Amino acid sequence: MKCPKCKADLFTFSIDGIDLEQCDKCEGIWFSKDELRKVKDKADSDLNWLDFEIWKRTDKFKIKSQKYNCPDCNDKLEALDYDNTNIEIDYCKTCEGVWLDKGETEKLIETLEEELLNKSLGDYVKATLEEAKELINHPKKFISEWKDFKTIMRFLQYRILSNNPELINKLISIQNNPLNK
Repeated sequence: MKCPKCKADLFTFSIDGIDLEQCDKCEGIWFSKDELRKVKDKADSDLNWLDFEIWKRTDKFKIKSQKYNCPDCNDKLEALDYDNTNIEIDYCKTCEGVWLDKGETEKLIETLEEELLNKSLGDYVKATLEEAKELINHPKKFISEWKDFKTIMRFLQYRILSNNPELINKLISIQNNPLNK
C-alpha cells in the first residue's frame, strides 16, 4: 500500500494488537474498516459505547471532496471535518477505511473523551434509553451491548451525583448508618 498523501510505502505496525498501516515519511495512519473503532475502544474502555460511525452522525461532519485516493481500493477519499475540531478525517466510502494524519488519532480520542465528560444529564438519559433498545433489539450482541449499557449507567450516575452533590452526603450517611431492624 502507498500513502495517499506522499505516496511513500506504508509499513505495518500494531496498536494494542491491532495491525495498522503507517507512512514512514508523514506518519499518517490507515485504518481499514472498523479498525479505528477498535483502537478507540482499546485506548479508553469508557469510549466503547460511543459509536464512531462516520455516516451515522452526519451532524458532526462537514464533507469536502478530496484529491487523495484510498490506499486500499484506490477510490477517491472524502475529507470530513469532525465537529468543531481541527481533525480532518479522510474516509473511503467504498471500503470504509479511514486515513488520519500524524497526531490526529490521539486528538480524536481526546475529543471523544472530552465529549464523554461534557454530556448533560439529559444526554445520558437519552443514551441510556437508546442502549436499552439496543439490548432488546440485538440479542446476538447482548454481551457487548450490556457492557455499553453498564458504562452509560455509570456515567449517568456520575452526572446525577455531580449535578446534585447533596445526594453524595445522603448516600454516605445511609451507608454509614444503615437502618437496624
